[in-house]
Amino acid sequence: MVGLAGLTGMAVTFHGWIPEPQPRFLVYLLLSLATSGMRVAFPGVQGTISVGFVFTMLGLVELKVPETLFLTVASVAAQTFWHAKGKIRTLELFFGTNCITSAVLAATWVYHKPWFTNVPEGELARLTLAGVAYFVVNMLPVATVVALTERKSIQTVIRRFCDWSFCYYLVGVSLAGMVHIANQRLGWAFSLALLPPLYLVYRSVRLYFGKMEQERAHAENLASLHLRTIEALATAIEAKDECTGDHLRRVQVYSLEVAKHLGLSPDEVDALQAASILHDIGKLAVPDYIISKPGKLTPDEFDKMKVHTVVGAEILEQVAFPYPVAPIVRSHHEKWDGSGYPDGLKAESIPIGARILSAVDCLDALASDRQYRRALPLDEAMDYVAGLSGRSFDPQVVDILKTNYREFERMAQSTPLRNHKLSKDLIVSRGDAPDAGFEKSASSVGMAQGAAALGAAAAGDRAQAQADPAASARQEMRAIADLAVDLSKPLLLENILSILADRLKQLVPYDCLALYVRERSVLKARYTSGLNSQTFASLEIPVGQGLSGWVVENGKAIINGNPAVEPGYVDASGPLGALNSALSIPLGDGVDQFSGVLTLYRCEKDAYSADHLRVLLAIKGDIAKAVDGALRFQKARQEAGSDELTGLPGKPALLAYLQDGFVTQRKPAAVLLCDIDEFRRVNELFGRPTGNELLKLAANILRTNSRSGDYVARVGGDEFVLLLAAARHEELAAKIESLDRLVANACRGLCGEESSGLAVGVACFPENGADADSMIAFAEQALAGAKEARRARRNVVLQLEHSIRRPA
Repeated sequence: MVGLAGLTGMAVTFHGWIPEPQPRFLVYLLLSLATSGMRVAFPGVQGTISVGFVFTMLGLVELKVPETLFLTVASVAAQTFWHAKGKIRTLELFFGTNCITSAVLAATWVYHKPWFTNVPEGELARLTLAGVAYFVVNMLPVATVVALTERKSIQTVIRRFCDWSFCYYLVGVSLAGMVHIANQRLGWAFSLALLPPLYLVYRSVRLYFGKMEQERAHAENLASLHLRTIEALATAIEAKDECTGDHLRRVQVYSLEVAKHLGLSPDEVDALQAASILHDIGKLAVPDYIISKPGKLTPDEFDKMKVHTVVGAEILEQVAFPYPVAPIVRSHHEKWDGSGYPDGLKAESIPIGARILSAVDCLDALASDRQYRRALPLDEAMDYVAGLSGRSFDPQVVDILKTNYREFERMAQSTPLRNHKLSKDLIVSRGDAPDAGFEKSASSVGMAQGAAALGAAAAGDRAQAQADPAASARQEMRAIADLAVDLSKPLLLENILSILADRLKQLVPYDCLALYVRERSVLKARYTSGLNSQTFASLEIPVGQGLSGWVVENGKAIINGNPAVEPGYVDASGPLGALNSALSIPLGDGVDQFSGVLTLYRCEKDAYSADHLRVLLAIKGDIAKAVDGALRFQKARQEAGSDELTGLPGKPALLAYLQDGFVTQRKPAAVLLCDIDEFRRVNELFGRPTGNELLKLAANILRTNSRSGDYVARVGGDEFVLLLAAARHEELAAKIESLDRLVANACRGLCGEESSGLAVGVACFPENGADADSMIAFAEQALAGAKEARRARRNVVLQLEHSIRRPA
C-alpha cells in the first residue's frame, strides 16, 4: 500500500516535468546530497534521521513541487548508499523511498492550501503544519513495521518516536523558515551560509546523543549485572534446596503473567520478577534437615522455618534494589485473613507482589513433587487454591489464576529452565587433613566410661520399669538382645528380626515393618513384615531420598511421614496403597556398627504419637546391637563357607540360609539349581583354566542378575543355586531363559563357540518340599529332567544337520 501510494505520487508529480538547471535548484540539490550523510541516531529509536530534511522543508517554500520531490528522493538514495554496512536491501530502499515520497506530497498539499492567508505569519504556520504532516505520514508506516518486528503495540512505538524525533522535525521546520526569510532579504545565495552552522548543530547533537547512548548502554550493563546477581543468589538457593529449579521457573512465569493482567506498574513488575526468584533465599538460614525433611515439621522446626521470610528480606535490603523487593519476600507467607506470618498483615495491607506470589507459590507447591508428598494434578491443585480464596489468598489474584492457569502452564513449560549446576558432588583429592586435624572417634574415647556406667544404668532402668513405658521397653528389648548373645549358636538376622518384630508390635503398633541396611549409597531392605512387605523388600532407596533415605542421611527420626515418598514404592505397588503414615528412626553409626533405618508403617493417617517415638528411641540401641551382631555372624558364616574360586557361599551355608530364612519363617521361595551344560567338554577341548574362567563368569552372571533379597551359592563342581525370595511362578521361565542366554554368550566369547549353556531345575517352597534338604532333592530331580530334555534337543539338531550334509 505504501509502495503503491508512493509510486502513484511520483508518477503524477513527475509527469510532464522538464528539469530546468537553475542555479538555486542545483545548489539546493548539492546541499541536500551533502547533508544526507549527516545522520543522527536518537536514543530508543530504530534507524537514523538525516539533516537533509531541512532542505526538503526549504524546497517547499522556494522550489517547485517536482524539484522538491526530486532532491528529497535523491537525498534518501544518497543516505541509503552513504557508508552502507553490508549488502543493501532493495526492499528497504523501495520502502524508504516511497514513504518519503508520500510524506513530501502530504507536506506539499498542506503548505499550498490557502490557509492563514490573512495572517502575517500565515506562511510560517502553513510550513509548520506541513512539517507535522511530513512527520506523521513518514512515521506511521515505519512505526507499524517496527511494532510488527518487535512484537510490541503500535501505541508504544509511536510514543517512542514522538519523544525525540518530533521535536527534531519542528526544529528543522524553524531553520527552513528562518533561511527562507533571510533569502527574501539577502538573496537565495544566503542558503550557502546555512551549511556551517547546520554542521555545527549536527555535531553537537550527535555528540550529545552519543553520550546518552553510552549512558544507556552502561545502564543496560548494570541492569544485566543486576539480573545476573539475582540469578547467582537463586543458584545459592538451589544449592540449599534442589527442588527449586523448576519451581522458580513456574513461579516466575505465573507471577509475571498475573501482574500483567492486574496492570502493575513497571517498578512493581520488576520487583515481582526479582522476588519470584529470590523469595526463598532466607532458607539459607534454615538447617538442611528441616528443608529436606520428608515429613511433617515439629513446632520447633516450623518456628525455624518461618524465619526464612524475615532473613530473606534482611538479605535483600542490603542489595539496595531500585524497586521494592524486600517487602514482597518478607510478606509472601501472609494470608488474606491475617492468619499468616511474620507480621499478620491482612487483605490489601499485604503488598500486591506478595499476594500474587503467595497464591502462585502454593499452586506450584501442590502441583510439584515434594519430599513429604507426591504432586497433585494441576487441575486439583488449582481447585484447592480456589477453595482458599478470600481466606488465604487475594480473590482477584485467584480469579486470574483460575481463568488462565492452563495457558500460564504452557508458557512455563516453553520457557527454558535455568541451568546453573553446582559441583556439589565433586570429590577434591588434594588436601591430606584440615589444619586442626581430624576428629577422633568418640566410640574409642567413651568405651571405658560407657562400660563403667552400664551396671548403674541397668539398676536404674529396672527401678523405673514399672513407671516408665520407655524404660520397660528398653528392659524387654535388652533381654532379647542378651538372649541372642547368650545362645550357644548365634541366630540369623531373620530370626533376630522376627523376634524383635513380634515383641515390638506389642509396644508400637504397625501394619508393615521394614529394616533397611545401608550399602554404599543405597538402602536395601534386609527384613520386611506385614502389609505390602514384598513391595518394600524389593526397594533400593538412594541415601538422602524418600523417607528412610532422609533419616539415615540426617541421623534424625521422622514421625507420621508419608510412605508414598519412598522411591519406587508407588511404582511398585500401583496406585497409592493403604499405608498412610510412618515412624522411622536411624540405627547404627556406620563406623563400629552397620548404618540403617527401622521404619514402621500404618494404614491410619497420623497414627503415631510422641510416646511411640520415645519408646523406639529408648530401645534403638538394643535393636542396633542385635541387628549388627546378626549381620556380623551372617557375614562370617558366609565367608567361612565361601567357594575359593568364585567367592560364593557353599552348600552348607545355602542350606542353613534356606532353612532358617525361609522354611522356618514360612516365606515363599524358589530354588534354581543351575548346571553348566557340556562343562566337561569345555575342560577337555580348551583346558581346565578356561573351564575355571567359565565358572567365574557364570557365578558373576548369577550374582549380577539377582535382587538384593536373593541368594547365590556354588554347591558342586559346575552347579550353582540361585535362591529367589518371594518369586512368582510366571517370572521363572523368563528368568531361566535369560540366564541360559547370558551363560551361552559368555561361553561363546570365551571359547569362540556356543558349546555350553545353563540347565536349570526348579523347586518352590512350600509346594515342592517341607525343608531345605527335600527342596534341594526335588531341584536335583528337576535338573536331571532338564538336562535330558536339552540332550534330546541337541540329538535332534545333530541328526538334522547330518541329513542335510549327507549326499543324495
